[in-house]
Amino acid sequence: MVNIYRLAQIEFKMHYFIRFQLLVFLGFAFSCKSEQAKIAVENQRPNILFIMADDHAIQAISAYGHPIGKLASTPNIDRIANNGAIFNHSYVTNSICGPSRAVILTGKHSHINGFRQNGDRFDGSQPTLPKILQQEGYQTALLGKWHLHGYPEGFDYWKIIVDQGNYYNPDFIENGDTTRIKGYATDIITNDALNWLKNQRNDSVPFFLMVQHKAPHRNWMPALRHINKYDSVQFPLPETYFPSFIDQQAAEEQLQTIYKDMYEGHDLKMSMEYGSTELAHNPWKTDFDRMDPEQRKEWDTGYLAKNNIFHKSDLMGRELDEWKGQRYLQDYMATIASVDEGVGELLDYLEGEGLAENTLVVYTSDQGFYLGENGWFDKRFMYEPSFRTPLLMQWPGTIEKGIKIDAMVQNLDFAQTFLESAGVPHLGEDMQGESFLGILKDSTSEADFRDVIYYHYYDYPAFHMVKKHYGIRTQRFKLMHFYDDIDQWEFYDLEKDPLEQHNLIDDGQYSDVLIEMHRKLDSVQKFYRLTDQEFLNAPKEKVENAYRLFERLRGLDN
Repeated sequence: MVNIYRLAQIEFKMHYFIRFQLLVFLGFAFSCKSEQAKIAVENQRPNILFIMADDHAIQAISAYGHPIGKLASTPNIDRIANNGAIFNHSYVTNSICGPSRAVILTGKHSHINGFRQNGDRFDGSQPTLPKILQQEGYQTALLGKWHLHGYPEGFDYWKIIVDQGNYYNPDFIENGDTTRIKGYATDIITNDALNWLKNQRNDSVPFFLMVQHKAPHRNWMPALRHINKYDSVQFPLPETYFPSFIDQQAAEEQLQTIYKDMYEGHDLKMSMEYGSTELAHNPWKTDFDRMDPEQRKEWDTGYLAKNNIFHKSDLMGRELDEWKGQRYLQDYMATIASVDEGVGELLDYLEGEGLAENTLVVYTSDQGFYLGENGWFDKRFMYEPSFRTPLLMQWPGTIEKGIKIDAMVQNLDFAQTFLESAGVPHLGEDMQGESFLGILKDSTSEADFRDVIYYHYYDYPAFHMVKKHYGIRTQRFKLMHFYDDIDQWEFYDLEKDPLEQHNLIDDGQYSDVLIEMHRKLDSVQKFYRLTDQEFLNAPKEKVENAYRLFERLRGLDN
């Protein structure tokens, strides 16, 4: 006789066993799906490829439409602008190499991050952009120029050029070991970046890769394949190439004039005499001495003919000054050519590997640069050519193609913009910049972004003897104060005087504007937590010693 009760028990147990197994299976499936969803979300965080040149002027990028850039185009850098956004008003907070890099890493002004001038030591223990991204699951890497002393922190991998670096056969530090690598610095850095992307990148997590070139920093040594690239090009010299400084004492007393302060051999590659390959005045010989015999032979051959033409011309006075400006621009633009090629190689790789769609690509420079404006080379001043810096960004699907952004942004804003792009804006709350991701997503919102920006330069006395100064800029006006060794204010109406040739500080027509600008300056300095310690003057003896050093280097004291 069948035990109906027993059968019922068995049926009951089987029912719940099956339900249990089903729940386990569904739970496992749900868990897998959740994990897959999590990975999918992780993968939506963009990769960030940050490419930064050194001293790359806006005038030297064809996308900006300057006459110099049009004659020496940068088609690959222009690709970023065509694929995304070009910023017309991007600025730095302190126009010099090391301090600019420290601002980008920390999102804080120089007086807060502690790196005010070249020669300072960067405090690597403080929170930085790469550290935060690394903690949030990004794979981080730095390749190229560091120039902050000490070793980088917050990077899973780094390989940096020693100090300022050399163009030919430079020394690199990797894992604490220094190695001299044969080749041209720009090509080596590009190849290292491609190698990291191909062989060291973890494709299961997003990456943050900083590719930081030495070029086109002084002394503008092109790759061998480019040393004659622009010999036949006549670049337009700026209309202010021979300036008349009126009520601009700091501008008058600088030591960065092309036809007065460049070294004939080191900077302009001029030879001693007709038929000679021996360089003229060249206080820093290492840049050329690092070449091997084959490299040096090709270099000398490339410059011999054009130096012979120069000697035969027997130029003097104004003609010689203009020739020096041409030689400078030809070498400077030829040096940029390899940077542009490297950008193209990186963009091609992203596109070929299907990475371009989810990668934020940034191209910028650590500051702007003078290409003959006021007769100058170098940077440091708050005047537009060195204060303003190129900025081009692409991120398909997020940044509309071909947009032009006129909002005033600064390198101070980079860290917070990248963090918000990566989905972690809250971790940058103690930074001093402001994310401009909203503008990239909707450029119509740029009018409300910012109405004033602040600048402060500290590196005096130092090369080129640009005096300490600070100031603010609005969309139309600029107020500056040179406070070390002199006490002079300068004020410019950028709408009427874009070349900043007329100091209107004593013009009564602008009295109301000046009152408002001083109020803004006071408010901004309080907001960024500046103290009286920021404005201490340099000892007179230190200034005089610096001038004597520069006179010796220029070969003016026998």
